[in-house]
Amino acid sequence: MSKLTATATCTAHGALVEATGEVVAQTLLVQRVAWLVGLVRDLTAHLVAARWNPADLDALASGVGLDGRVLPVKGWMALRRLGWGVSAASGVHVCDRVARCAQEQAARLLRVALHRRTVVAAIVAAWPQDPGKRTDAEWTALRAVLPDGVSAAEIRNRSRQIRAYSDAHDGVLPGDLTEVEEPPASAAQIVLAAADRQLAILERTGERSARLRVKLPLLACPASGRDWAWHVLPIALPPTVPAQAKLCAPTLRVAKGRVRVDLPFQTPITFAPATGHVIGCGFDWGLNALLTGTVGWLVAEGRVLADGRPLVYDATGVSAKLHRLREEREHLAAKRERRERLLAGITPADSRFAALAAAYAVIRVEHERVCARIRHLNKALAWSAARWALDQATVAGATVIYLEDLASLEARGRRGRANARLSGQVRGQIVAAIRHLAAKSAIAVVTVPARGTSKYCPRCGQGTSALTHCPAPDRRTEKGWAWAYCPACGLSCDRDWAAAERILARGLLGQQATRTDRATGARTIPVVVEGNVARARRPRKPTRAAHRTRTDPHPRPAARDRSKNRHTPKRPTRRAKNTANDSMTSSRVPDRRTVPAPLPTRDGQRPAGQAPQATRPAGRTGLVRDPQQRTGFHRVAATPVLPLGAYEDGPPRSHPPDLPEMLR
Repeated sequence: MSKLTATATCTAHGALVEATGEVVAQTLLVQRVAWLVGLVRDLTAHLVAARWNPADLDALASGVGLDGRVLPVKGWMALRRLGWGVSAASGVHVCDRVARCAQEQAARLLRVALHRRTVVAAIVAAWPQDPGKRTDAEWTALRAVLPDGVSAAEIRNRSRQIRAYSDAHDGVLPGDLTEVEEPPASAAQIVLAAADRQLAILERTGERSARLRVKLPLLACPASGRDWAWHVLPIALPPTVPAQAKLCAPTLRVAKGRVRVDLPFQTPITFAPATGHVIGCGFDWGLNALLTGTVGWLVAEGRVLADGRPLVYDATGVSAKLHRLREEREHLAAKRERRERLLAGITPADSRFAALAAAYAVIRVEHERVCARIRHLNKALAWSAARWALDQATVAGATVIYLEDLASLEARGRRGRANARLSGQVRGQIVAAIRHLAAKSAIAVVTVPARGTSKYCPRCGQGTSALTHCPAPDRRTEKGWAWAYCPACGLSCDRDWAAAERILARGLLGQQATRTDRATGARTIPVVVEGNVARARRPRKPTRAAHRTRTDPHPRPAARDRSKNRHTPKRPTRRAKNTANDSMTSSRVPDRRTVPAPLPTRDGQRPAGQAPQATRPAGRTGLVRDPQQRTGFHRVAATPVLPLGAYEDGPPRSHPPDLPEMLR
């Protein structure tokens, strides 16, 4: 049994001073929490700036304290064992627990910087002769000195950073990370996980409520212990926090005039194994749809059998809405920057300053509102796609979900629009949501290399037979990207579907090489193991006559043999009675009313029928309830979540001996 850790964001609307019983309003509570966060942020910034040098970073990277013992995992304990203390300004009283929280945040910033320092040192040591392009030998030498898990995107970004420094210093390469970057800035928050019960106490009072007791300053610069007081903050837990979950120490911060409580909680879950999977789902990040997947089985050594049914989550409507919002955000950002430049060029005494300041405030508020809409829509779309993907894997009986590694996913060459689409998607949020939901269902989530998944054929390729991409199956001579055709074996299918099958094959065949990150628990397969994928053959549905012959105990007599030359009599037609003309009438009920339906009255109900509309009503992009599709959006078209069952109709067919029972 393992534990799944998640974080829920709550809001504290008020507090109560425990000693005096004073009710603290939300405005005053925000001010006092901001004072505490400001004290911690100043201490953290001072400590990081003092230790931002190669000697101190080497001491932290050695992992050994001044007494020769190994540094602890907790950051504040590691810094104290190194002798790196911190003290508040003169005349400001700060207890030891507040200083401990500042040391914890500083240790986290410095430890993250150690990884960047190692990458920069490796790139400088293997600096190529031509910085614009490395040769194969130079790539091999660089990979030999880099730590494991460094992506190509990180190598490219750090190389650009080093090249910019070299151009600014007449070709001289940097000697350490401290020469390339300034000391990292600390976030405006306080991590109460580094404190104990002398600073913060968290208690659960019900299934949907908790209480946080925390010491807050009563002044911006507290001079003694009397300027600190215990405050009780009631917290309403969201429905995402289970009743049996264990609450952990939270993090306090101030955002948009409110006190936010980032509350981690742990839920016991069943362990998902990394290997030994037989049934899995593979999903591709496609350009045709947001997610395209398939279900497959590992039926033999080196052979994967796919279901033969594509799983598509098409969010084109929501993506179009997001693109419009991004264009509006960029337009507002340009207007805001222009107002800033105009305000910087005049003085407050100028007659135009007041009008420009008012316009700048309006544009800034509108820009923040559009940014919030984009964030909320991205979050809703990510969780909707994650739930749909998990439902498809659950009903198929899959124990693993394979995805493309986002670190190695990028558009190459002259593909500006493709790069814009890749950067505009919410793929990182979807991966995090899938991992969270899959952990609750004991389903493993593994990433595989993305290079070449859409290039080669999943039937006969194995990395040698390249696909031909075209706009549609009947337009093979034209250039396009939506459809894939294999000249060798004749495969013709959606490009993303073919890529999903290759992702599934790479995962099932290479699962013995799965690696698990000890820090994050993320699983990945770094090597590429290719294999052909076969699709299961489904029996065709029988015709109506064959079905009647097999099920009817009293079959109808065979029809008489009619000569083809014999004239077939026409059926008698109905004609209108008592009409001036002789036009035919139909007994078919019209689908729509030919005249508008009358308005409802108080005397009776409105007659049945749909009134014709001149214009189509505007569609909504908000969340809706849809128990069948479970997408959560009006503008999302997704494959229904259907369990895979055996077909009962159809003539018997020969099957391979290793074919699963559910596909027979």
